[in-house]
Amino acid sequence: MPDLTFRPATFDDVDRLQAFVHAAYRGDSARRGWTHEADLLDGQRTDVEALRAMLDDPTYVILLAERGEALAGCVSVNYKGDGLAYLGMLSVDPSRQGEGLGRRLIAAAEAEAADRFGARRMEMTVIVQRRELIDWYVRCGYAGTGETRPFPAADPRFGLPRRDDLAFTVLARDLFA
Repeated sequence: MPDLTFRPATFDDVDRLQAFVHAAYRGDSARRGWTHEADLLDGQRTDVEALRAMLDDPTYVILLAERGEALAGCVSVNYKGDGLAYLGMLSVDPSRQGEGLGRRLIAAAEAEAADRFGARRMEMTVIVQRRELIDWYVRCGYAGTGETRPFPAADPRFGLPRRDDLAFTVLARDLFA
C-alpha cells in the first residue's frame, strides 16, 4: 500500500472531493463506517459550488490525504480571525475508519491552521446527537465549550434532517505550535 501524503486541494479535485465527502457522511456507503450522519440526515453533505467557493477563499484550505492516486480522507480549515480557526468536513473513507487517519487529519489541520493562519485555537461543531463522535473528539483533545448552535434545517445545502431536534455543540482546543 502506498504511503499516505497530505496536500491542499485544488479546483481539479472538486468533483472527486464532493463525491468522497458525500459517501463518507450520507447514504448506504457511509454506513460502512461509524462516523456517518446517514441516520440523521438525507440529501447532500456539500456541493461542488460550496467547495469551489471554499477553494477561492483565502481564509480556507482543504487538505487531502491520499494513498497513491486514491483519496483516503480530507479536512477543511477556515480561519475566522483573532487567532481562531474552524475545523470542518473531516472525512475518512468509511472502509478505512479505525486506522488512525482521522487523528492524522486533525493533526495536519491543526498544523496548517497554526502555520498558514497563525491560529492559536481551533473549534468545530458536531451534531449533538452524535455522542460517540463527540466522545472521540474529546479523546483527541477537544472539549465542549457549553455553546450550542442551531442546525440550518431550512437550508437543503446542508442536508435534509430526518428529525426536527438537530443542533450543534461547539468543541474547541488551544493550539500549541
